[in-house]
Amino acid sequence: MRSRLAERHARMRNLGYPPPPVLPMDLEHRVSQQFASNIEHASQAATQLAGPIARASGEIVESLLQGGKALSCGNGGSASLAQHFMAKMIHRFDRERPGLPVVALSSSSSTLTSVADDLDCEHIFSTQIAALGHPGDILLAISATGKSANVLRAVEAARERQMSIIALNGGEGGQLSDMLGERDCEIRVEGSSVPRIQEVQLLVLHCLCDLIDAQLLGS
Repeated sequence: MRSRLAERHARMRNLGYPPPPVLPMDLEHRVSQQFASNIEHASQAATQLAGPIARASGEIVESLLQGGKALSCGNGGSASLAQHFMAKMIHRFDRERPGLPVVALSSSSSTLTSVADDLDCEHIFSTQIAALGHPGDILLAISATGKSANVLRAVEAARERQMSIIALNGGEGGQLSDMLGERDCEIRVEGSSVPRIQEVQLLVLHCLCDLIDAQLLGS
């Protein structure tokens, strides 16, 4: 056992990792801590966000019934969440139903790199919204901090296209919170840990999927 640990530490040093702590880590305890932290943040968010989530689901359903669609956007982990929401809407969440029109603006690498090359990364979402968005459509803007410049541009573009705006936000809200109006819907997951915020945001998206299905198919 000691020789295996020594070999592992040597490989870590060769890869540029810092020396390991003198005391061995209790890996299973760290796993338990991660689960406990997740449960704590999700429980706190449940009481704070039930109202905004219900309101957002109603706005999405209303848009869909009027022939509209939802456009979702975000960066990094938020881009993954935007695409996950698209997949659950186009295919299914928990029950069989016809697909629903949702487009994740982070899903086309050709479009993203074309706009970023000719303009800059600030415009990768707003350019698509100008082309695809129509009055009555929904923008689902996802951010863990509310500070992403291209998401802020997306909100501005959506407002110009007379779209409804739902912000799945995090932390203290940043500039994204500041630019939202009374007609906009903000679902903000409070906290300082981006991993915990994004974990709860995934749960929020699943709640939206469930509520949308319930309103369209019955509970």
